[in-house]
Amino acid sequence: MRTKAGHVEEICRKGVNELTGAFATGDLTPVDAAEAALTRAEARNADLNAFAVIDREGALTAAGASRARWKAGRPLSAVDGVPTTIKDIVHCNGLDVRYGSAVMPNVSGEPDAPAVKRLREAGAIIIGLTVTPEFGWKAVTDNRKNGITRNPWDKTKTPGGSSGGAAVAAAIGAGVLHLGTDGGGSIRIPASFTGTVGHKPTFGRVAAYPPSSFGTVAHVGPIARTVEDVVAMLNVMAGRDQRDWTQPPLAFGNVTVKAVNWSGKRVGYWKMPCVGSVDREIADAVEAVLKDLELAGAQITEMGLPDQDALLEIFYRHWYVGAANRLSLIDRADHDSIDPGFIRAAEVGRGYTAVERMQAELLRVQYGARMDMLLDRFDYLVSPTVPVQPFGAGRNVPDGSGLESWVEWSSFSFPINLSQQPACSVPCGLTAGGLPIGLQIIAARGDDAAALSAALTYQQMYPERFLTPDGNWPASDRGAR
Repeated sequence: MRTKAGHVEEICRKGVNELTGAFATGDLTPVDAAEAALTRAEARNADLNAFAVIDREGALTAAGASRARWKAGRPLSAVDGVPTTIKDIVHCNGLDVRYGSAVMPNVSGEPDAPAVKRLREAGAIIIGLTVTPEFGWKAVTDNRKNGITRNPWDKTKTPGGSSGGAAVAAAIGAGVLHLGTDGGGSIRIPASFTGTVGHKPTFGRVAAYPPSSFGTVAHVGPIARTVEDVVAMLNVMAGRDQRDWTQPPLAFGNVTVKAVNWSGKRVGYWKMPCVGSVDREIADAVEAVLKDLELAGAQITEMGLPDQDALLEIFYRHWYVGAANRLSLIDRADHDSIDPGFIRAAEVGRGYTAVERMQAELLRVQYGARMDMLLDRFDYLVSPTVPVQPFGAGRNVPDGSGLESWVEWSSFSFPINLSQQPACSVPCGLTAGGLPIGLQIIAARGDDAAALSAALTYQQMYPERFLTPDGNWPASDRGAR
C-alpha cells in the first residue's frame, strides 16, 4: 500500500539528519522514505518532467536491505537509506542512462561511475535518473527524448541546467540527495533558479568516469535543499578512483564545516559578469547580504577576475571543441535526431584549429594561476550565481536579452570551471515575481570546507530562505506541508 498523501509531504521535506534519526528510532524506515520519494516523483513528473527514469522496483529492493541494516543497528553510513537521484549522464548500472539523447546506446550494463559506486556502497537509495539536455551541452534543460523540464516556482520558466532535473527533484522533495555535473555552471545555475543548494567541488575531489567529452572543465557534485545535506553527499561521493587519471594521486579528506566568524574576513565582491550586466533585483539581493557581512566585520572589496575580458573566448574553445569531440563519436546518420543547437555548437568547435585550442589551454593555465593568487588575497569571492532571472522554459537565452548563447548569461559560473575552485550556490531570496535568486560563494582550490562553512553560516543567518520543513517552498507546493 502506498504512503498517504499528507504523510508523503511530511517525509519528503525531511533532510538527511531528520530521516536517519527517524530510521535509528524506528519512527520511519528507509522503505517509508523511498516510497514517499517515489510517490512524489511519480506525481509531479507529468507537469515538471524532472525524471528520465523512475526505478520503483530497484529503489524499494535497496530500501528493504537498508531497513534490515538499520533494524540490526548496522547502517553503512550517514546516508544509508536516504533517497537519491543520479543525472542521466552518469553511468548507473542497471538503469538506462541515455545522456538525454535518442541516439545514445543503452549503457545499463556498464559499471557504476565512481560517485554512484560510492553512494551505493554507503547505502543511498537510488530512485531514478534526472533529465539533462542532450549530452549536458547547455545551461537549460530540454531535449528531444524527454521534452522540456519546468521550474516548480513557475512552470512557464526554465529551472536552468544542465542538471535541471536534479534541481527540480530537490526542490519538490523527490529525493534528498541529487548527483549533478557542472561543466560551465550546470550544478550552480539550476540550484539558483530553483532555490536549492548546489556545490561544484574543487576539480578532482569527486572522481569522474567515463571521462567527459568536455575535458577538465567538467565536475561532479551534489545538489540538495540544505548545506548540511550537500556536505553529507559530497563526503560520500568524494574519493580516489584510479579510473579517473585527472584526479591528483592523493585523495582529499572529508569536508568538515563549522560556523565562520566574519570579523576580519576578506570578501571579494565579483560584481560584474564577463558578459552583459546584472538584473537589478539580483544585484540588490546580493548586496543586501554583503551589507550584513560588513556589519558582522567582513572587509568587502569590489573586484573583477584576472583576464576577465578573455575568459569567454577561452571557454568557447574548450566547450565547443568538446561538443565537436562528442559529435565525432556519433554516426553521421543520427545527426538529424540530435538537438540542432548542439550540432551548431559542434560546428563552431570544428572551426577552431589545434593551435587555437592549445593557445586557449595555455591562457587557461595563466588565468588559473592568477586565480589561485587572487584567493590568497581573499578568503572568499562572492557573486550572484546567475545575472538573469529564470526565463521562459524551452528557451536557450532570455527573450529580448540580445544574448546569443547560454554561455553569455552563465558568465558568473563558467570562469570557475576554467580555474577549478570550489563554488557553492545558496538561495538569496525571491524576486518580486516570486522567483529564486542565487548567491555564489567561492573559495581557494582544495578548500571546499571554507566555501561550505561560509555557506552554512549564511544558512544560519537566513534560515527562512532554505527549503526546510518550515521554509519557503515553491508556489505549487506551499499548501502541501
